[in-house]
Amino acid sequence: MFNRTVSALALAAAMIAAPAFAQDTTADPDTVVATVDGTEITLGQMAAMKLSMPPDMAQVPANEMWDLLLDEMVRQAALANTGEEELTALDRAFLANQRRDYLVRAVMERVADFEPTDEEVQAAYAAAFPSDEPIQEYDADHILLETEEAANAVIEELNNGGDFAALAEERSVDTGSAQSGGDLGWFTADRMVPEFSEAVVAMEPGTTSEAPVQSQFGFHVIKLNETRDMTAPEMADVRETLVQQIRRQKVAEEIERIAGEATVERTEGIDPAVLDQNILEIPN
Repeated sequence: MFNRTVSALALAAAMIAAPAFAQDTTADPDTVVATVDGTEITLGQMAAMKLSMPPDMAQVPANEMWDLLLDEMVRQAALANTGEEELTALDRAFLANQRRDYLVRAVMERVADFEPTDEEVQAAYAAAFPSDEPIQEYDADHILLETEEAANAVIEELNNGGDFAALAEERSVDTGSAQSGGDLGWFTADRMVPEFSEAVVAMEPGTTSEAPVQSQFGFHVIKLNETRDMTAPEMADVRETLVQQIRRQKVAEEIERIAGEATVERTEGIDPAVLDQNILEIPN
């Protein structure tokens, strides 16, 4: 597929001979710098292209980059004009999705572009580390199975002297923890799905779950190694984490607000199976 960014190799080769010159320009991003078969290339589009370049190349002085960048955009415009004449269903769908994705990210970045107040950070800290009750952490291992029968079989093997770590490496479908014998490390209950957390909280250190614990991921066999009270960190040490958390929450709330206020009309009666058909007519 055609690479729509400036070629690093082309830039590196052409900049050697790029002439240095002074040129008066306006700061208006809508200023037209070239027209290709009726398609306008603007100063703003050039500036956006410059932003997409690798940092070391983006630092090249503008007077050394101008002709090179504009020539590249002229070539792209000529090719894009040809592409516009031959748009397929796949092209139209991808272009619409890419435009939507860019606009979504732009909105999210604008929403997240704020500095939380000290009061907001203090409230987030208090919620994460309540002073009136200790926070307990758990050190546990697990073996994740796809079926209850498979989980019961593992429990039976453990009861007969089987090695938990070896069985985790051999049977667990959680490939991430399986490589370390099912080790999940230290965690607080709120970091796990409710079914898993409830089972762990009810266990005694040094024991293994007597029955499979079902969650949305499958069936867990859990071994609780240790518990400990977590010492709350100084707020200054976690301030940046709390700030990011507040921003994520703000973005999530804004997404729900905007989506909730949107007028949505769903077309009924479409068979979902059509998604398995080659509706975009992609050549085999």
